[in-house]
Amino acid sequence: MSTSIQNISLSGHKKQVSNKEMTFWERMYLIAIVKGLIITIKHFFRKKATINYPEQIREFSPVYRGKHTLKRDEFGRENCTACGLCALSCPAEAITMKAAERKPGEEMLYREEKYAEIYEINMLRCIFCGLCEEACPKDAVYLTLSKELVPSMYTREDFIYGKDKLVMPLDIALANSKKA
Repeated sequence: MSTSIQNISLSGHKKQVSNKEMTFWERMYLIAIVKGLIITIKHFFRKKATINYPEQIREFSPVYRGKHTLKRDEFGRENCTACGLCALSCPAEAITMKAAERKPGEEMLYREEKYAEIYEINMLRCIFCGLCEEACPKDAVYLTLSKELVPSMYTREDFIYGKDKLVMPLDIALANSKKA
């Protein structure tokens, strides 16, 4: 049984294409233009999807994750032990850190013997997925519920948040421990 190249179909479905002549109305494209106008007119009467931002604030999703924070414990010490699980779980590879050993006299600053000397999050890469928060065994990384977003800036270096922008302020940490 010989098969020619014209009889072979990779998908198993062979369809014959016809070159029939278009009618006068098909060549004028009037029907297609009228259908397009009807769709456009329908959109005029639908609810607008845009909001006037400074005057109106968009309602956030219930699973919204906002600005990152490195939490402190009830004594004001940093929770992060630089284990690196947050950096490993980040799909965007936005987190970098460098671990260091706690020195004598720094017991009131850091909770464990090891701490994050450098902890940086590149906010241009971050997708706010919350996997860093879920991976942290010490409950150190937290994505806040605040409506504060990453502000716009002019240079890329301003979007790399270090510990100066990420660590929870001491007065807020102590106030939270008094509430509990």
